Amino acid sequence: MSMPVVGVEGLRLSRIICGTNTFFGYSHFSGARDRWLRSYFTDDRIIEVMAKCADLGVNCVVGGEGERMRHILDRVEGLTGVHFYWMRTPGGFTPDELMKQISDAAEFRPEICMPHQMYTDNNLVAAENRIIGAEQVLNHLRSLAMIPGWSTHRPETIVTSDRAGYDVTFYIQPYNSIGFLCPVETDWVGSVIRQTPKHVVCIKPLGAGRVLPPTGLNFVLSSVKPTDFVAIGFMSPDEAEEDIKLALSIMDRLEAPSDLSRSRSKQILV
Repeated sequence: MSMPVVGVEGLRLSRIICGTNTFFGYSHFSGARDRWLRSYFTDDRIIEVMAKCADLGVNCVVGGEGERMRHILDRVEGLTGVHFYWMRTPGGFTPDELMKQISDAAEFRPEICMPHQMYTDNNLVAAENRIIGAEQVLNHLRSLAMIPGWSTHRPETIVTSDRAGYDVTFYIQPYNSIGFLCPVETDWVGSVIRQTPKHVVCIKPLGAGRVLPPTGLNFVLSSVKPTDFVAIGFMSPDEAEEDIKLALSIMDRLEAPSDLSRSRSKQILV
């Protein structure tokens, strides 16, 4: 099995993307877990996980903090020879705040930049088919040689952006079998992802740890376009290997590997 890649504006990006919320303590679970993640994930531990991702064909990462993430990416490339393409998601509530964050983000050389949903979703005017400040923001992204997109938690943002004809290449959208962080039913979210001609990066495919990988990855990978991407957060090199190989088997339409969690109550099933 080899990692499928998608050509996007001169880049060849792996369909499986390494998420970074676990690395930087955004568990979407509890404050205690956030604090544990921040204390556990030293730079060296993050690099171990990303090196395993590189070994399995992953060459793209989404999110992460500026200077620290750039340092980690450079170390991973030096160790593995794999250049990780970086999708950044700067924030801000107003166009001026966002423009500054975009300029700051550009200093650390990400190839792709998608303003965070704190901007896009708060500045969405769906009734008027527009996002406040969109043209100014997107022109700024292009001027800094970054491929533009929107990060959103609302499928309405995708539909509105498409109708407005904005110059974007990517969207980030939560999508998982239990509808975690999805504001409408999953069949509607899936329909929007499939209907947009743009590339969608599906985040939270495992519902921030609430969905088992075989269930979650089968659901997402079987219901999106072959030109879409799936971002997964990994807690260890072993977990990265297990989840990536599972995703590859699903994309290859092979029987998924069955390294199941075992307990005495399931002994009769063995």
